[in-house]
Formats: sequence, C-alpha cells, structure tokens
Amino acid sequence: MSNPSVSVPKNNPSPVPRPEYPRPQFERADWSNLNGEWDFAFDDDRRGDRERWYEPDAGTFGERITVPFAFQSKLSGIGDPSFRDLVWYRRTFEIPADWNDRRVLLHIGACDYASTVWVNGRWAVSHEGGHTPFQADITDLLNPQGGNTIVVRAEDFSRDVTLPRGKQFWKEGSESIFYTRTTGIWQTVWLEPVNEAHVIKVKFAPDIDRNEVRLRTFFSREAWETAAGEPCSAKIVIRFQGDLIAEDAFPVLHAEEARAIGLSDFNDHGLGRWWTPEQPNLYDVRIELTRGGRIVDTVESYFGMRKISIENGRICLNNRPYFMRLVLDQGYWPDGVLTAPTDEDLVRDIRLTKEMGFDGVRKHQKMEDPRFLYACDKLGLLVWGEAANAYAYSEEYVRKFTREWQEAVERDYNHPCIVVWVPMNESWGIPNVQIDRRQQEHGLTLYHLTRSLDDTRPVVYNDGWEMMDTDIAAIHDYEWREEVLADRYASAEKAVNAMPANRRIFVGGRAHQGQPILVTEFGGIAYKKSDWEGWGYSGAENDEDFLARLGAVIRPLTHSGVVQGFCYTQLTDVEQEINGLVTYDRIPKIPTEQIRKIVRGEG
Repeated sequence: MSNPSVSVPKNNPSPVPRPEYPRPQFERADWSNLNGEWDFAFDDDRRGDRERWYEPDAGTFGERITVPFAFQSKLSGIGDPSFRDLVWYRRTFEIPADWNDRRVLLHIGACDYASTVWVNGRWAVSHEGGHTPFQADITDLLNPQGGNTIVVRAEDFSRDVTLPRGKQFWKEGSESIFYTRTTGIWQTVWLEPVNEAHVIKVKFAPDIDRNEVRLRTFFSREAWETAAGEPCSAKIVIRFQGDLIAEDAFPVLHAEEARAIGLSDFNDHGLGRWWTPEQPNLYDVRIELTRGGRIVDTVESYFGMRKISIENGRICLNNRPYFMRLVLDQGYWPDGVLTAPTDEDLVRDIRLTKEMGFDGVRKHQKMEDPRFLYACDKLGLLVWGEAANAYAYSEEYVRKFTREWQEAVERDYNHPCIVVWVPMNESWGIPNVQIDRRQQEHGLTLYHLTRSLDDTRPVVYNDGWEMMDTDIAAIHDYEWREEVLADRYASAEKAVNAMPANRRIFVGGRAHQGQPILVTEFGGIAYKKSDWEGWGYSGAENDEDFLARLGAVIRPLTHSGVVQGFCYTQLTDVEQEINGLVTYDRIPKIPTEQIRKIVRGEG
C-alpha cells in the first residue's frame, strides 16, 4: 500500500482543545492550572527535611521558578545546568467555591526523579520515576477557610547510570549523544474536582475487523458499591464529526465494566473512517455517570479505528502492508530542554515532520508529554513509543524501570498514533546482554510484560541490535556509502548477519524468524547551518552535498524490497549534535520539498 502524505482534513480542527489542558485523552470541564511562578530553593546541603521546609511557613525559598520548566532550562528563569540534585518548590492556591462539595485531585504530569508532595504541611503523595504522572486526593488536607500551600520536594540522582534517564547526561556538560539533565517538575501541575462517584479511566480497543470498539471503563467504589446506596448508571455516547453514531447505557455494578459497541456507520469502501496518517479520523466519546437521574461525572475522550499488525512477515496498517517512513525525534528544545515552550511548538514539529514526507517518529529515549501524542492523533503521525532507559544494569534499576514502563504504557495506551512499543534501545541498561543471562531475561521480561499489558501493538525487544524474542527486527546502521547499504539490504539473510557497529542482531540462541526488518536508526548526516557547533555520523559541505548524501542513505532502503521501513536520524539538531534535518531552532537546512522527494522515494 502506498502511503503518500496528505494534508490534515479541514474537518479535523486545530489540535488544541483548550490551552495547555494536560490530559486530553480523558478530559473534564473543570480544572485549575497551577503552572506559573513558584517559590523555589536549592537544597545543596540537605537542610530541608531537617528544617521541615514542607511546612507552609518554614524555610526561605530564595529563588523563583517558572513551572513546568526545569531549573536547568532558560525558560525556568534560572538556567543553571550544574549538579544540584535536591530542590524544593512552593506555591499557594485557592479552591474555587463551586468545588467545595467535591473531591479535589492534585496531578503532576512529570517530576524527575523522586518526588514528595505536601499540602498545608501534611504529606499527600510520593512518586518515583521521571517521566510518568502521579496524583493524590488532597481534599482532606485542604484548609476550610481557604489559603492553601503546596510544597514539592524533588530529588534527582545525576551521576547514577542505573537510573532510567534517557538522554540526560551523568556528567555536568553535554557531550557525545547525551544532553542537558532535567531535575524536578517538567510537566503541568494541576487540580481537578470529582464527585465521590466518578469514572477513573477508560481503555479503548478498536476492532476494524468486527466494526466495533470495545471499552473497559473503571469506576470509583462509590459508583458501584451498593452498600453506599443506589448504584450509578453509565451512558456512553459516540459521535463522528458531530453525528451521533452509537449510544450505550448500563448499570455500574462492578469496578470495571466492559462493553462492545458496534459502529454501524463504519464502511471502509464507502465512508473510509479508519485512522491513518493520511486521514486521521477520530471518534468522539462522552461518558456520563448518573445517580438518581442526576449527572455526577462527565468525561470526554476519543479513539481512532485503526489496526497495526504483522501478517506474513509484513507490517500492516489496517490490514494493508505499510512502509513506515519515520524520523528520530529527541524531543529537546533550546530554551525548554525536555519541555516544549508552547503547544504550538509541539504542533510545529509535527507539521515539519509531515512536510518532509515522514509518516511518523520514533520518540527517542523519552516518554513524551501527552499533549504531543494528542496532536499526533489529531494531525496524523505514527509514533513508536519508547522508554527513557538507564545505561547500566542493577537489580535496583530493574525495579525502578519496570514500574515506570508499566505506568507509561498505561498512560498512553489509548492513543491511536502509537503503533509500536520500544522498551529497550541499543542494550542500554543491559550492556552485557550478549552473554549475561540475567540481562537477557530482563529484556525477555520487558517484551512479554509489554505484550501482557497491550496485545494490540508490536513490541521491539531491544531496538538496534542484540535482540531475542521480538516482533520486529529493528536494526541501527550508520553506514553512509550507498553501494554498501544496497548490498547489505538486498536480502534478509545479509541484513540480519551484517553486524553494523560490530553488534550481532540476535543473541541468546535466537535467530531471525521472518520478523519484519526495519532500519530504525541511520543517516545522521552532520550539516552546520546555525551558530551551534557539533558533530554527526558523516558530514556535508553544502546544500548539494547534503542532498546527495541524504539520497545515498535513503534510496537503498526504499528500493530494498526487504526493508519495510526506516527511521532517519534525526529531526532536529540537539545541543552538540548537528545531524538534524532542521536546526535546533527548527529552521529546515534545505527546502522541505527537496527532502520530501527523497523520503517518498521520488528523487
């Protein structure tokens, strides 16, 4: 199936429903954003716990910081890249009067790495993991008279190479393929009111073969516990572009209720409402929870009717072979580090990616902000969801990483844009996987764990090389000579035995079993077109040379007949790397239409 890029349909509106709404896959009308200026303190001599800085009036927070930007970033107002691993945040807030009869939930999108939160001097929640969200019911901690204080203690471990950290470097200055660290809050902090009886979450399983969507909806105990009185009723309303498609109503008798809803409007030959990068069609969902005829909770969500599968050794999108044209996306910004300055910056990256002819991104070593994934759902961009790995192995690493990866899969499960899970990259965290049985078993555990959490998407054992059980043979190869690449990928046997970077593609007694072969890192052509100094895997001297080199690495893969997709390194320059297709401030190095022709196999 050919998959030419198509502009976003006019009936698919801007991907920003409300400015900065932090959880667009599960949206309520009422919420309060706590981003903005907070009191801030470095605790280099670790006095904060002893002096009880978590109490509302304790301690002197001598700095101010703009949340949600980490103190290492310019946009935080501080811009200090040095090792300062223990920091404190504080701000006051008010609860709207019309929230008084509801429970109040505090959400933090991401805080790197170990977090403890107090409200009015009382412990609210602790969390470990730098990329995943956490929440707490703070209702009973609030002051009835008003005037509330939240304090966040965030501790990082900058030098610990067993910490799940992604591209954050364990030395003070960035170098090689590693970048500036992020410590503390780097995604939105917000409040949300809910009734005691409320919807906790919903999970969608679209089935294009049956023309139905299966929903698993989870409810608070107060919604279904009959001892508390009459159980609630739930109603699910599904619309497409405003038109009513289906309704389903049922009593809430258990903590989890499962339903299968047929979509009688659905016809691939006629209406064509599947989700693809070319036509990112989405169904809108409203879930209403009622008790005694009164609505007690309303949640807005959405899903896309799409299927990703492997059939006869081919990757298929919606039951048709689909050649994946991806670009590696690190998700870093010059002034925000891991945090995009605005929603519009996220959207601009997606539009640039599509303009250059790519269908998707491999989001590299970062569990990206849900706002980005939402924009990919709306605009039509495939995403390989990848973990932020550690660099070395330990039993403590296994505990930390396994938990955070489960949280990431849970958070992002509903996004139709995500088509592949990548828990491991280039043996990070398992550097001796070739010979160490424990590390091999850890990789196998992650593969099967991910499959147990989500049986709808392929899983890559270890992107790059040294794989065991895997759904995709994902190979990293920075060879730049066209003739070498053409020969290497002329057959599956040559491809899986080539040993790029002197690494075996399969280890642990495993061999290629006909899995789809994709080259998921390659290229990396350095071309300086800004004030940034840096490096790449090969170098270009001018526009013509850059274009020629780009063609030389992409053509062999598109013409291979064996390779079923690629991921070019990379979308943007990042700090000391100048191997992007666009500069760090997102200026294309050559016209996007020239890149597009090569990416699409037209030049």
